[in-house]
Order: sequence, then structure tokens, then C-alpha cells
Amino acid sequence: MRRRHALGLVALSLSVTLPAGAASAESERFHRWLDAQWERTLERQPILATSLGDPRYNDRLNDTTTAAWRASEKRELQQTLKALAGFNKARLDPKDRVSYSILKLDLAQSLAGERFPDWMQPISQIGGLPSFLAQMGTGQSIQPLRNTQDYDDWLKRLALAVPIFDGTIANMREGLKAGVTQPRAVMEKVLPQLQSLAVSDPEKSLFWGPITKFPDTVPAADRERITAQMRELLATQVLPAYARLLAFVRDEYTPKARASTAWSALPDGKAWYAWRVRQSTTVALTPDEIHAIGLKEVARILGEMDGVRRQVGFPGDLKAFFKHLQDDPKFYFTKPEDLLAGYRDLQKKINGLTPRLFDVQPKADYEVREVEAFRAESAAGASYQGPSSDGSRPGVFYVNTFNLKAQPIFGMETLSLHEASPGHHFQVSIAQEDQNLPKFRRYGSFYVAYVEGWALYAESLGKELGLFTDPYQWYGRLADEQLRAMRLVVDTGLHHKGWTREQAIKYMLDNSSMAESDVISEVERYIVWPGQALGYKIGQLEITKLRAEAEQALGPKFDIKGFHRVVLTAGQVPLPVLRELVKQWVASRRAG
Repeated sequence: MRRRHALGLVALSLSVTLPAGAASAESERFHRWLDAQWERTLERQPILATSLGDPRYNDRLNDTTTAAWRASEKRELQQTLKALAGFNKARLDPKDRVSYSILKLDLAQSLAGERFPDWMQPISQIGGLPSFLAQMGTGQSIQPLRNTQDYDDWLKRLALAVPIFDGTIANMREGLKAGVTQPRAVMEKVLPQLQSLAVSDPEKSLFWGPITKFPDTVPAADRERITAQMRELLATQVLPAYARLLAFVRDEYTPKARASTAWSALPDGKAWYAWRVRQSTTVALTPDEIHAIGLKEVARILGEMDGVRRQVGFPGDLKAFFKHLQDDPKFYFTKPEDLLAGYRDLQKKINGLTPRLFDVQPKADYEVREVEAFRAESAAGASYQGPSSDGSRPGVFYVNTFNLKAQPIFGMETLSLHEASPGHHFQVSIAQEDQNLPKFRRYGSFYVAYVEGWALYAESLGKELGLFTDPYQWYGRLADEQLRAMRLVVDTGLHHKGWTREQAIKYMLDNSSMAESDVISEVERYIVWPGQALGYKIGQLEITKLRAEAEQALGPKFDIKGFHRVVLTAGQVPLPVLRELVKQWVASRRAG
């Protein structure tokens, strides 16, 4: 059970009546097996365990760069799929049949993905072990550093990263030989990230931060020992590993990286991109169909944007309005702390409004935090990190303050709705807190079309919640929806229709008021993460359609809180599964 997206063509049977006791016996056996499989997953993915607040593997880091690991992953998938087939799906409880279908498709899709050598492209400007390790090393991320044991665990885990750096270099060399590389244009963005991490003085390293602020729970003798060990580890192993990776990327890899941007230009690239599209959307839409949907949505949203221009009385055309929104200083903060404070104020406001549309809410809260400086230049404008399952760490709404011109004030309400409540924070936390879902559905599966589709749908709830009373904030909502619509056009344009990087950038600048730096960051994200950006709009369109169909079918019996409860308590599911669950809810409301 890996954290991959499943192929969502699921046929569910939820209405079979079984003899009393027959289903429960098979379901109990199924639950025991799922629990054992989840334990196996945590062993093989210790970082996942740490992120969930499970401390048992905090000192571990598996080397996934080796051929032996890849072979073991394939065997694991095959064996798990075979074991799953040993259960009689018809004798499972209805909810367990849903889990069975999801898991079967998850495993099959992951197994199909073994064909593609993503291990040859382990780093890019949007992520990889070098940057993620540094995030953990700050002490402000998922790795706990609260006591002596935590520090000792981190020292062990950090030491295990060193051979992975060398494995990363070896795999990227294989990629150069096979013609499977990242584009040169984006690898040039990786260099400054690595340069900021590959320092020679341990005390100037990001990893040194937790050494300067030991918690009171760490005794003086332990502090002295840990400081010496960390200095030695950084000076002799970790920082030299970063230096080796930097030299390789700068001197050997980037000069030989491909000039093309299309994923279809890679060996077996057309099939690879098609697999990624299906992963992200979970529906059987072709790249051409998705491109056409995008063009239609972009045109529709442009019309609504022009309506805002007329409403506020702006005298110029839409292009001039875009420039006005980019240039007028009243639309931007000049200090990062003011932007962060604004989002914290919104947190309080929105938390008081969500009961209007929701009767289910997460127990966990979230905090607003600034994106770390070392990754801010190429990081997204905002992101969300879920809370730990034990409640010891809240969710985090990360805000990128690197370029305040990319964080317009008019976009704050919609961005908060998306990343925090009732967007990602609701969806992620409610699933994690649901004890009735198997753990692989609470923590392990990830479907872009569901997760990001919900977050984009959550933005559309702003007016119903009492937000977007300012026409400029409503424009911000349209601007964010436009970004997701343009993604349908640009992602398929780049990887299916042969668009250049420059063509994609121009299209987004022509159809939005986004800052150029933000557009470039977005386009370069799509280049190295093909297909992922398609799930947002496809998911939102489906959830919106499901709501409209339910409202029409139920009339006065429609309950918005009930609809949201069904969607949020489904766990992470492919869109066809969500459709079946909503249909079942509609049928039960009709019968009632």
C-alpha cells in the first residue's frame, strides 16, 4: 500500500443483502489483514510513520535508491495483490467492499507504474530528499525534537541519509545514459537550493538550528554530547554529501539534461504521461478532452472576471484591469508579517462561519506558518501539511512570503478556504480522525482529484459562508479558479500537444493577473510533475456536478450539511467511488 493515486474505474455493489453473520466474519478477517498490512507499510515508509506522529521508526530511513529496493517493492505489490484476492469480496460488509475495490485498484495502478523509471529523476526544483531532509532538520517540520530520545533518533536518521545521496547521484547518472532526465531549465532552479544547503561550516547549516535551542527536557550533559555528535556528523558526512550532490548537478547533470519539456519526449513518454493523467484524474478522460474542458472553463471565467471589472467601475479593458491589479500597491502587503497576520485573522473568522454548512469538523486545529527561506524561491505560493494522528502536532498552512507581489490581498479569502478550512484541513483531518475507516484510507491513499477537487470546491463555498462580500475578494476567487482551469490547458499543452515552456508562460500571462514569477513557478512545476495539476479542476467539476444532481433529485429533502458529510467522511477515494457513495446517500434520503 503505497502513497500513489489509483485508477478510478470502480464498479461498486453496495446493496447486496447477506445472511446475518456471514459478512462480519469475512470483514473481521479483512480488518485484521489490513491492520497487518498497514504495519508493514509503516515499516517500509518510516517517514510516513513520523508524519503521522508514530515515533517507532523516527530513527529509520530506508534507502529506496537501490535496484534491490525497487525489486522488493514490486514483489511487495504482487504479494499484497495476491493476498487481497484471497478474500471473498461478496461476503464483506458494504463499506469493506469499497475498501477492497479501492485497494485492489491502488495496487494494480502502482504495479503498472513500475514500468516507468521515475527513480531516475529523484530531485527537482519542487522537491526531493535533499530539501525535505533540510526541512526536517530545522526542527519545525514533522521530525520531533522534544527530548533526548528525539535528538538521538534524528542523529541516526540523518546518518542514514548519506548513502542515499550517493544512490541519488548514481540513479541520475543512469538517467543521463537512458535519456530520462529533468529538463535543463528547471534543474538550473535546483542549483541555488543545493548551494544554500551545501555549506561547509556546521554552525551555518540549517541543521544546526535545533542545536541552538534545546528544549528544557534535554539535560546539560546530553546537550553537550548531542552537540558534539551533530558537529561531527555534519562536518564529515552530511555536508560533504550535499557538496557531492551539488557538484554533480552543477558540473555533470545540468549541462547534459534534456532541452525538451514534454514528458512525451522521454522514452515511453506517451504511455507514461497517460498513466500520470489517469492517476491524477481517476477518470477516463483523454488529454485532448481535458484540454478542451480547460479552454471552455478559461473562457467562462474570463467573462466573470470582466463582470467584476465592470462592477468596480474600472474604465479600461480586462487586460488593463489585470495590469492595474498587478501594479496598484493597495493590493499588496509590504511586510511578510502583515500577510501572515491577515491569514491568522481569517482563520478566526472562517472558523466561526463553517457551522453554517458543516455538521462535521476536525478536532485538530491548524497554524499559519511562513515557508522556510531556503525553499521559498521555487516553492508554491501556499501549501498544507496535515496534523499528526495523535494530535501532538497541528496542521500547518504554509504561506510563501518570498515575493509579496505573488500574494495579493484580494486572493486571501479564497486561498485560506482552499488550503485550510474548510479545504485541505477539513478533508485531511476528518479522514485521519475517523476511527471507522481502515488506516490505509485514513493516511495512506492520496487521490489528487478528490483531495484537490474538494479544496477547490471549498473555495466556491465562500459566498454561502458569508465571505466574498468585497468584489475584489470575489475576483480573487475567480483568479484562483482560473489558475486551475489554465492548468488543464497548459499541462496537456506541454506534455501532449508540444507546447514550449515560453508558450505555456505566455498563455497564463495572457489569461490572468498572476505575477510573472508565479506563472514561471507554476509552469515549471507542471513540467516536472506532469498530470498532477489536472486533478484540481476535474475533481471540483465532479463534486459540483454531484451536488447539483443531488439537489435536483432531492428537492426540499436536500441537506447541504449532509452532502458535505458524505463527501468528507468517504476517506480518500477515486471520483467514481465518490459518485456511487453520493448516489447511495441520495437514495437513502429519498427512502427516508
